[in-house]
Amino acid sequence: MSDATLPIDPHDPAATGPHPPRYPGAPAGVPTLDTWQEAPGNRWAFGDLGELVPTATISRTPPDARAGIAATVRLDAFAAAMPELERRLEATYTDAFLVLRGDEVVAEYYKPGFAPGQRHLLMSVSKSICGLTVGALVDQGRIDPARPVTDYVPELAGSVYDGPTVRHVLDMQIAIDYDENYVDPAAEVQTHDRSAGWRVRRPGDPVDTYAFLTTLRGSGAVGEFQYCSANTDVLAWIIERVTGARYHDVVSELVWSRLGADRDATITVDRSGFGFANGGISCTARDLARVGRLVLDGGVAPGGRVVSEAWTRGILAGGDRDAMTYEGFTGRFPDGSYTAQWWCTGNARGNVSGIGIHGQNLWLDPPTDSVTVKFSTWPDPDTAEWNALQTDLLLDVCAALDAR
Repeated sequence: MSDATLPIDPHDPAATGPHPPRYPGAPAGVPTLDTWQEAPGNRWAFGDLGELVPTATISRTPPDARAGIAATVRLDAFAAAMPELERRLEATYTDAFLVLRGDEVVAEYYKPGFAPGQRHLLMSVSKSICGLTVGALVDQGRIDPARPVTDYVPELAGSVYDGPTVRHVLDMQIAIDYDENYVDPAAEVQTHDRSAGWRVRRPGDPVDTYAFLTTLRGSGAVGEFQYCSANTDVLAWIIERVTGARYHDVVSELVWSRLGADRDATITVDRSGFGFANGGISCTARDLARVGRLVLDGGVAPGGRVVSEAWTRGILAGGDRDAMTYEGFTGRFPDGSYTAQWWCTGNARGNVSGIGIHGQNLWLDPPTDSVTVKFSTWPDPDTAEWNALQTDLLLDVCAALDAR
């Protein structure tokens, strides 16, 4: 099937009319892949080509130098309580590990060939950043969590999102025909990936993420947890709609520019320039730790307030425990919940986490005022065995910090 027979033609500016303009004064959807080299759109496109064409980083550290980078191992703080920590990090395919207590980095580990200033894909930890961005707009009165999704994105009328509220999307409490099986080519999550440019498109696939979201169906029943990556991209669409700006620009303005970050983050974009909010952000371990820090600090970052203290209190308090039915989580954390795109353990420590497949984790421990970041490349996306090893390690880090 050719692009001309798909639901949306990516080369037709009218097809992207409902979406934000790519730059001030531009018609929505202009320039396209066919016209970005032409005036006047090239004035924007030559500086922002990543919105139209997938881009890779040309690093300031050449590949041969990166290959020669020795492992960074600074784990002395855990030598007594966790003498086997380095071995456990290696056994769980750790690329980077960092513990931030207050404003002090008490431990770091980077595998050979991975530089401390290097960005790493966050996978679904990206969702937690989206949740904070929504929180900032809620605080500004621009998003009302109690309003229906279609009040903000009428294009979703007739989809599974026709009826549920923004709060239902935030807390993933919508029954959706969406299989989050990362290794099944027939699963909706892989169609989602293909629409976002993460996999090779197949005939009949939606042309971009916007189009994919409109295809989702299901009972739409609310009140029971169902993990669904599409929900986060719906939130990003709402963010674009209320701001009139691209998702990545809003995250920059409201979150990243206030963190005191060492480096820019990146996000993958589809052919329409829509950022893959549910899993496409990459950043350094230190910068991700700053995200966790702002939650523990009541929503305040070095560059100013990001979200209200009430928003962060809601995350740390956890969500509706009765709604959480995912046994893979409640088996370990019986009082666990999910709220505002964060996993809440409900344990005695009040641990809260952003979690991504293949072993990405942003772990908050209020009793020790600490944030632990772990970047990994597990051989499997998500298994009970890998999750148990990761959770055990993170809880042991908390106990070791108690001992200090």
